[in-house]
Amino acid sequence: MIISRTPYRLSFFGGGTDYPQWYLREEGAVLSTTIDKYCYVSCRYLPPFFNIKHRIVWSHIETVSTIGEILHPAVREGLRFLGFDDSQGVEIQHQGDLPARSGIGSSSSFSVGLVKALTGLKGEMLGKMDLARKAFRLEQDILKETVGSQDQVAAAFGGFNVIRFLRDGQIQVEPLTLPLGRLAELEQNLVLLYTGTSRLGSDIAKNVTKNIPLRSAELKNMRAMVDKGLDILSGTGSLEEFGKLLHKSWMLKRSLSEDISNSTIDEIYQKALDHGATGGKLSGAGGSGFMLFYVPISKQAHFLSAMNPYVCVPFSFSQSGSSIIYYDGADRRVSGEGPSEVERNNKDAEVDHNGLERRRPPSLKTPKKSKEKILVGHRA
Repeated sequence: MIISRTPYRLSFFGGGTDYPQWYLREEGAVLSTTIDKYCYVSCRYLPPFFNIKHRIVWSHIETVSTIGEILHPAVREGLRFLGFDDSQGVEIQHQGDLPARSGIGSSSSFSVGLVKALTGLKGEMLGKMDLARKAFRLEQDILKETVGSQDQVAAAFGGFNVIRFLRDGQIQVEPLTLPLGRLAELEQNLVLLYTGTSRLGSDIAKNVTKNIPLRSAELKNMRAMVDKGLDILSGTGSLEEFGKLLHKSWMLKRSLSEDISNSTIDEIYQKALDHGATGGKLSGAGGSGFMLFYVPISKQAHFLSAMNPYVCVPFSFSQSGSSIIYYDGADRRVSGEGPSEVERNNKDAEVDHNGLERRRPPSLKTPKKSKEKILVGHRA
């Protein structure tokens, strides 16, 4: 059995410029962070003693005889994409800390975690960018979903980053190097509220991408806000300016499509401003789900009382990307196979007190590097 843990993300600025339809022409960038809320995907080979071949557990429990019968589209196509067939059964279970389809990148986190777990089950190890690109392939090319490219990169890499999307298809991940106190102050002044509804983000994204030729000015302004947000964070001025910039960004974002907001979201947003929020946004593609607000800590008690009954979800920034938190390859030998590369090296794996995988060098072979140039740096 193998278990992957993959974080959800919060995107602050630049969302919309991460659609390939945009950045392959104009370049894009986002400022985002992963948080300490995760999706977990466990996979194992099923022993050959059951009258079923595959078992998939999500909001449904599926027991089927062939991969083609699996209802969950990402699981069905993910198994095919990664070279699985019906010669040996698999069991896949998914659990998440937060509701699906709620704007925190859950769909892409699941795709990344699924690829991470299934490739690990086969004894393969992927680099972070390779992992993200396989998730792109699954969602954008195979499932034909209209999704951007930021969520997969955020989930694979983890951390507080600027992610830049270049016209030639390259992706640069730049971790923010800020004083811990500055990030802690930002974290303390952010409030995440769940509105109690969910939606299929790719449906809204279809309308957004259709409007891209008509919204060039807005998207360029949203891209520029990434650099403005960085300047605020790296400076010494009040972080309330960050909240004000969130407000400006939300006003631009909601103009991209009439489906991004609605009367309910507008009422919640205005109520938040009336009770202490400096600014905020609806997370994800739009329509429903989580809303993120900048609320000075001195005003949060009043704010939360006024925003009842919407659920406040406490969170912290997280530095970890998708990782394997458990691996036992013993069930692989049910079919007579020997230990995989991962299993042979598993004796060198440790787990620290936070549950994160740590390895003693030089136990694991270095994954084969992609020919693609990957730039990972920091802001000067």
